[in-house]
Amino acid sequence: MHLSENEGIEGNRFAVTGGLGFVGSSLCLELVRRGAGEVRSLDPRLSSPWSSDLISGGVVCIQGDVTKKKDVEKALRGADCVFHLASYGMSGKEMLQSGRVDEVNINGTCNILEVCHEFGVRRLVYVSTYNVVFGGKEIVNGNESLKFFPLDEHVDPYGRSKSIAEQLVLKNNGRPSKKNNGIRLYTCAIRPAAIYGPGEERHLPRILSLAKMGLLCFKVGDPTVKTDWVHVDNLVLALILASMGLLDDIPGREGHPVAAGQPYFICDGAPVNSFESIISPILQSLGYKLPKITIDLKHALFMSKIILIVYTMLYPWLNRWWLPQPLLLPAEVYKIGVTHYFSILKAREELGYIPMVNPRDGLAATIAYWQERKKRELDGPTIFTWLFATIGMSAMFCAAYLPPVGPLKWVHTLHLFVFRSLTVIRFIFLVSVALHIGEGVYAWFLSRRVDPKNSKGWFWQTVALGFFSLRYLLRRARDLKKN
Repeated sequence: MHLSENEGIEGNRFAVTGGLGFVGSSLCLELVRRGAGEVRSLDPRLSSPWSSDLISGGVVCIQGDVTKKKDVEKALRGADCVFHLASYGMSGKEMLQSGRVDEVNINGTCNILEVCHEFGVRRLVYVSTYNVVFGGKEIVNGNESLKFFPLDEHVDPYGRSKSIAEQLVLKNNGRPSKKNNGIRLYTCAIRPAAIYGPGEERHLPRILSLAKMGLLCFKVGDPTVKTDWVHVDNLVLALILASMGLLDDIPGREGHPVAAGQPYFICDGAPVNSFESIISPILQSLGYKLPKITIDLKHALFMSKIILIVYTMLYPWLNRWWLPQPLLLPAEVYKIGVTHYFSILKAREELGYIPMVNPRDGLAATIAYWQERKKRELDGPTIFTWLFATIGMSAMFCAAYLPPVGPLKWVHTLHLFVFRSLTVIRFIFLVSVALHIGEGVYAWFLSRRVDPKNSKGWFWQTVALGFFSLRYLLRRARDLKKN
């Protein structure tokens, strides 16, 4: 496909569902940069980390839900091309909410298709997933000739719902407009690999949060396992090329868009072991410990199924802030523990897709982003240090001032065995409290110079943990002095 870089973009109107997300915002800004007449974002969120960039770039941000047809109509009215990125259930607790997953991924896609039909939209690019053909069985250099993975064999509702939605999108290719004006809707599906890049909000934040708390205790699968990744800029390029591949007014192939009704696998074209090549370098650059234990696929699946059962019983509280993300779920075990990577030959030949960001540069930019982000955030010890400090101080308080009844009798006896008298216990407790408060005050004044945005956080964390927290602030002060 040989077209100008802005073919079908300049002066045209675009609607992007999920436009406030990581990929959606990058796509919106790239469309603006290429001269789009108007770019609309449809997203249920009021704001996101990219909202200010979108607004300053002239993107029209519409708050709405793809499951509500009126919201879809508002966003798609008059659009020449639609990019359907909105989805639900890709990772974490979302994966367990099957009702919402189907509502967004299937019903939402039906609304998009129906409104495109009613309004006479010409082009629809659907963002799908590798999971429409992958369900835990090894795939080496797969291509688009692979059949859809059986719906009843999917291990999570996300993969199943995305498979149904993609098939609906592709079957609607060539559908005449309801207005009977000769316009047809041309559709295609982009199947991206795991997405990375500065600002990615699905995979890496969850992994790094576990590493920060000291809960990233193991890795899954053999080091020879390989999977695909795709940098966000490469994915955005593929989406734009796909929209060009749906143009029906190109001389020589009028009415026969090259991408019409077609799926495309999109990645960086360099399959790697996710832990060794992506996760490990990022963890090392941030100073987090690497897990030393490796769990094989069989045991990882067993553990993930137990976690699945526990979280299924906690279903009514999945949206509560206090319920942490599950450590690992079966679908995620397959994604990181089973080799599956695909060829981009079809996308290269039909769309002209060539990754413009190589994996080395993409990873370097991602690492730089997380290093800078870590500098802006409150640093601290692992959850085990928190438990040690808080339980220790609470036990000493109980031994010093509460009567030795019930379970407290054992706490009282243990402290008397160590410190010999109640007076000594109370003295040590008061000294400890005084030291914690003193260290907290010192942390407050030091952080106002070193990290003023987080000064309150440093104060309260140091009051709770004492030197276990203060040492991180002192290290930050030394690093700032060196720089």
